[in-house]
Amino acid sequence: MIKTPREVNEIITALTRLGYEAFAVGGCVRDSLLGREPEDWDITTSARPEQVKGIFKRTIDTGILHGTVTVMKNHVGYEVTTYRIDGEYEDGRHPKSVEFTSSLREDLRRRDFTINAMAYSQDTGIVDEFGGMEDLRAGVIRCVGNPMDRFQEDALRILRAIRFSAQLGFSIEEKTREAIRVIAPRLVKVSKERIQMELTKLLLSGHPEKIQEVYALGISPYISPWFHQINREHLEISPRLPEKKYIRWAALLKDTQAEDVVCILKDLKMDNDTIFGVRLLNQWIYRDIPVHKPAIRRAMSQMEPEYFDGLLMIKGLSGCQTADQIAALAEEIRCDGDCISLKTLAVSGKDLLEAGVTPGKQVGEELARLFDYVLEHPEENRREVLLPRILGDFLTEAEGMV
Repeated sequence: MIKTPREVNEIITALTRLGYEAFAVGGCVRDSLLGREPEDWDITTSARPEQVKGIFKRTIDTGILHGTVTVMKNHVGYEVTTYRIDGEYEDGRHPKSVEFTSSLREDLRRRDFTINAMAYSQDTGIVDEFGGMEDLRAGVIRCVGNPMDRFQEDALRILRAIRFSAQLGFSIEEKTREAIRVIAPRLVKVSKERIQMELTKLLLSGHPEKIQEVYALGISPYISPWFHQINREHLEISPRLPEKKYIRWAALLKDTQAEDVVCILKDLKMDNDTIFGVRLLNQWIYRDIPVHKPAIRRAMSQMEPEYFDGLLMIKGLSGCQTADQIAALAEEIRCDGDCISLKTLAVSGKDLLEAGVTPGKQVGEELARLFDYVLEHPEENRREVLLPRILGDFLTEAEGMV
């Protein structure tokens, strides 16, 4: 039923041969049962960290205080974690202490959702103590045990529940939903970086429209005041948009003022490249681009090609009737090799200096003037055409001084 990588089997076999229990666990089991390719493979074992380190040649102390040792196989790391029971969660995110246990059931019981609380080995098969298989079949996100307890332990699980529902297209079980409403204020204990990562994964999923759950379940005020005030009247994000961070965030914030966009993203500790891309698209989403090539070339000249393509996709999916026509003409512009950046202008600053332009500010001004001309007349982007235009201006000026 589940095909585990050779390296995972080797690690499990090495542990079980010495009398320990060992299983693939968590997301890799869930994804395999759903026919999805797991991003990574985690292993849980009854062996203590020092015992794991004694068995394998190459290990890294990834989180040894919490029982995790990374075993290196063929330049890939596999986290091997000792069965454990988490102690009290004092900060709403991390257990104050952990206690190692010999019970797989106890280890699975501390996990967040039933679909993530299953284990597997080739010898034993699937270990499903909490109904994960049934919830997978039903398409349900349900906490292991009491959802109030799970969310009080780690408030980030609130967003993880919505993120998993978006990634898998599942619904959130009613008791779990109600617990989210109650525990939502504890999100203030979670770092902005972790919140942003969960929101980004949600937006990049196959169901980005489930971001609406963040508002419907009363979570948004505890993410940030700016995020809570996003215009939600048209909060529709199409899964047809490319799975690129700046595009999905730009679609989410398309009805938000540019200065507020920056506040929201900076508060969530977003990287500068994404902030730049979202802000740029935000400024252009509702700006009219006439359907003729000079205007399209001007718009294309204001941004890198990937941003322009992303902009047209958002505009098209937001109701712009001319987006497809603009995209078709933009493709013609590219195929024709029209100049849409100073880098492809047929003359350079050096050419202007050699032609007699005064060094400094005037060089930039002349380049900008020629570039503006070429955007209107792309066929004129030739050195032998542009240089005489500069020289002609100089002659005109000289004649006027006589």
